Amino acid sequence: MKPTLNIMYNKLEKKEDEGRQNMPFINSKISITISKEQETKLKTELGKAIELIPGKSENWLMTGFEDGYHLYFRGDNSLPTAFVEVMIFGKANPDAFEKLTEKITEIFGDVLDIKPDHIYIKYTPADQWGWNGSNF
Repeated sequence: MKPTLNIMYNKLEKKEDEGRQNMPFINSKISITISKEQETKLKTELGKAIELIPGKSENWLMTGFEDGYHLYFRGDNSLPTAFVEVMIFGKANPDAFEKLTEKITEIFGDVLDIKPDHIYIKYTPADQWGWNGSNF
């Protein structure tokens, strides 16, 4: 392989490897129905917030929203409630998760008016993750 092509190939290979480290998924179960505008705002704000975890970015972020979900908190379902799960490939520092919890709570409060004490956030790091027909 010519030196120039080899350098280009190595750059592409490195770029793909970097992507493999950046595969977060944020899934939200929300007790209220959300509008398309609210969903877009949540997606955009979560895309910015994921960068609080070193090495993660919106470029590889997948988000899901299950609105109108039947959530009961303290035996009651009369107030807006959310369960947010953040799954990442690899591990993160607990301080990063703490900052992300703060930001996710703020986002769901601002966009959907859900009180902080009605939001649960679960973190799931994974050492096995599949993408593009194979696992890392």
